[in-house]
Amino acid sequence: MKLIVNHSSMQPIYEQIVEQIKNKVMHGELKEDTMLPSVRTLAKELKVSALTVKKAYDVLDEEGFVNTVHGKGSFVAFTSQGLMLEEKKKEVEADLERAIRKGRSCGLTDAEIRTLFEIILED
Repeated sequence: MKLIVNHSSMQPIYEQIVEQIKNKVMHGELKEDTMLPSVRTLAKELKVSALTVKKAYDVLDEEGFVNTVHGKGSFVAFTSQGLMLEEKKKEVEADLERAIRKGRSCGLTDAEIRTLFEIILED
């Protein structure tokens, strides 16, 4: 599995792993029941701690993207359309939050940001 870790990023490595695996699942690159590399294998491949990969797999398991079977490994879970839609909503929400923060940092008022948002929605 091809993942890229940016060691100089402010985003924690485990979050980078989670995000990339989620993207692969949501875009159909990883299908249901596909076995993910073992924690040790992926850690060696990415040159990161096994604990970092374990944390990423645990997050993916908690969020319903993978099922971990002790002694057998982690497998891509059945990905419902509802789960996929919820993930995409989270991404849009995060993008909107970044845009609002950026607008505020440029000195825009909330009213100006709303007006701008309405103008963009009309296009």
